[in-house]
Amino acid sequence: MTEATHAALPRWSWIAPLLGVAGAAAALGLGIHGGLLAVVILAVLIGAVLACVHHAETIAHRIGEPYGALVLAIAVTIVEVSLIVTLMLAGGHDAETLARDSVFAAFMIATTGITGACLLVSGIRFGEANFQARGASATLSVLATLAVLTLVLPNYTVISVGPSFSPAQLTFVAVVSLLLYMTFLFVQTVRHRGDFLGVDIESGHVAAPPTNREALQAAGLLLVGLVAVVTLAKSLAPTLDRLVGDFGAPPAAAGVVIAALVMLPEGLSALRATRANRLQIALNLALGSALATISLTIPGVALASFLLHEPLVLGIGPEEIVLLMLTLLISAITLVTGRATILQGAVHLTIFAVFLLLAVIP
Repeated sequence: MTEATHAALPRWSWIAPLLGVAGAAAALGLGIHGGLLAVVILAVLIGAVLACVHHAETIAHRIGEPYGALVLAIAVTIVEVSLIVTLMLAGGHDAETLARDSVFAAFMIATTGITGACLLVSGIRFGEANFQARGASATLSVLATLAVLTLVLPNYTVISVGPSFSPAQLTFVAVVSLLLYMTFLFVQTVRHRGDFLGVDIESGHVAAPPTNREALQAAGLLLVGLVAVVTLAKSLAPTLDRLVGDFGAPPAAAGVVIAALVMLPEGLSALRATRANRLQIALNLALGSALATISLTIPGVALASFLLHEPLVLGIGPEEIVLLMLTLLISAITLVTGRATILQGAVHLTIFAVFLLLAVIP
């Protein structure tokens, strides 16, 4: 039994992007001078982000899996890159490390927070859930390679000062990231597509795919929402930078805020899939979003760095390296069997809790 297709585009998904455009115009015209206006603009920004992800999900539902998770991951990454670049343009407190902090935070949120929550929910509801170990392991292998190349290796290069690449090294790593991601997409969507498809045993009402007209409407509203997100982020950039300093939080906190903002809708989508006993789709979303974040954000911010002549620091610190390596090790152990229980979920969430603690109290 299917639901009516018009449910694919609820009223709020039209209103939120339009409010985002109106809020962006107001912020640009009046400026953000008070805390109350900043809260309102932030609420509008969150609504626009949620709408963007909803419309990406609508398009994804139309074209099917595993393309659906791919579209959603790319849309979320576009939002994240837009936020990072606009904050880099605004300059301010440690702008050169913002991309690094945001990418690392998105990686940790996806691989420990979202993945851990999905594994825990799946274990509580179904006892044990199965997924495609080959697909998850393939994603993790690419993710581990790109994470180490972009976040760890810059600490050990000698041609440039500090934890950063030289222009030639940064260009090479950005190109390699794109090529490796394109290879992964070919494997995921063409050569070994079956490794990323789970058995859908969801019961009850299943939403029918949206029509072509609804998918086109979603695509248009997605573009409108992305424009609103970029503009609103630019308006909020000085306020966010000031708040981080006022609360005495470390510079990495701004990156965590950005990553949490853009990953929240995708996390909710993954949890919905998990509750429907579709853990494979949830893992595609979680791991795919982390992979897309690294492989697409790094080239994007590298290009912005070249065009804006702004320095770009990518190497993470010793504490973050320990968490990164621990996360990759535990993820490999979790995904190698193709089976999950609440224990795996608890372990991932424990690492996520440590990450949050160190983000506030380094």
